Amino acid sequence: MTVSPIGGVPHSATEAVSPDTCTHLTGADHVASLTAALRSLDGQLDALDRWGRLIADVLCGAERGRLLAAGNGGSAAQAQHLTAELVGRYRADRPPFSAICLTAETSSLTAIANDYPADELFARQVEAHGRSGDVLVLLSTSGRSPNAVAAARRARECGITVLALTGPAPNPLAAAADDAVCIDSPWTATVQECHLVALHLVCAAFDAAVLAEPARVPVSRIGVVQ
Repeated sequence: MTVSPIGGVPHSATEAVSPDTCTHLTGADHVASLTAALRSLDGQLDALDRWGRLIADVLCGAERGRLLAAGNGGSAAQAQHLTAELVGRYRADRPPFSAICLTAETSSLTAIANDYPADELFARQVEAHGRSGDVLVLLSTSGRSPNAVAAARRARECGITVLALTGPAPNPLAAAADDAVCIDSPWTATVQECHLVALHLVCAAFDAAVLAEPARVPVSRIGVVQ
């Protein structure tokens, strides 16, 4: 048994602790929370594999579509992580693919925030950069970020497929997306950690789909990086 730092309430080392009973986690609490949340991710592996194949179809298709990604705070960093894996590489060497993180263009972000309602922060960029048939990946630990929900709705109006990574369902972003993977945890950090795992699984599925059909992959202009 371990002891909760708030009120000295004992709990099992494998028991996930709720924010309703304590304001922070010990190391053992954190690991238990992550273990419990990963079980909810385990039941959604087929969806992540499907996402990877879908993104491969879009980015390797005749139209050479692109992926857009966005999120707030830590989710912004994870959105940029995803686009970096596609423009760079995940594991296997392959050519780069078009992926734009909407949180990385600071001049556009500040101009939009200064001149338009806050909900337009991502939606306006989606309208500018997205084309029918593209894919938008949105990350929100709560699933309630107004700018992410607005971006999802704008994207679908533009014919863009919306994939959402969120916290517990139901939530507005999952409802606005074409498909969602929802992490069942009340802890923001735990949800973010599971989102990173989910993104890596999507990248693995993307690479598998792309490299399974060499004809879909343009010849790279660079040699294999060792």
